[in-house]
Amino acid sequence: MRILIIGAHGTLGQAITRELAAHELVTAGRSSGDLRVDIKHEGSVASMYREAGPLDAVVVAAGGGVMVPLTEFTVEQYRTSFNDKLLGQVNVVLAGQQVLNEGGSFTLTSGILSHEPIPYGSAMTMSSAAIDAFAVAAAIELPRGLRINVVSPGMLVESVPVYGDYLRGFEPVPAARAALAYRRSVEGRDTGRVYRVY
Repeated sequence: MRILIIGAHGTLGQAITRELAAHELVTAGRSSGDLRVDIKHEGSVASMYREAGPLDAVVVAAGGGVMVPLTEFTVEQYRTSFNDKLLGQVNVVLAGQQVLNEGGSFTLTSGILSHEPIPYGSAMTMSSAAIDAFAVAAAIELPRGLRINVVSPGMLVESVPVYGDYLRGFEPVPAARAALAYRRSVEGRDTGRVYRVY
């Protein structure tokens, strides 16, 4: 398969790249990879697809959000999380459904906060839960036999130094273990699934 991995140079993206190394990989990111893309912007996504050429699968391991106490959150901060983590991935699917090879697949990334909310994480919970719901709904409408799934990983072992204080008491997941779910999505036949790796 020829697979586009967006966010391939992040912690999770590197593990996914290693897991899918037997395939022909094209990488994309804001500041690294074969192609440059800012998934928040439709024009950037369209340009990425034009440069990428024919694709059998797209994996998105990109998109962030804001961690702020609810009493201090602003609408603009919610909008930032919404645009980056959720709408960025939606952009990838909406543009990609027109260009992906028949029978191809999308694999998006949500996260444990979609089901396990934490203090300061309301924007991330909102975006992650919406990604899960979007994929389940999109699966029944995608044309040409295209598939879509979501991987919802827990806090990565490698990310404990950054997020450990927010997710106290959560069992960390090695990035390599989370990457297996992406392989299952890309190489399998499921659609409309949310793979929880906690």
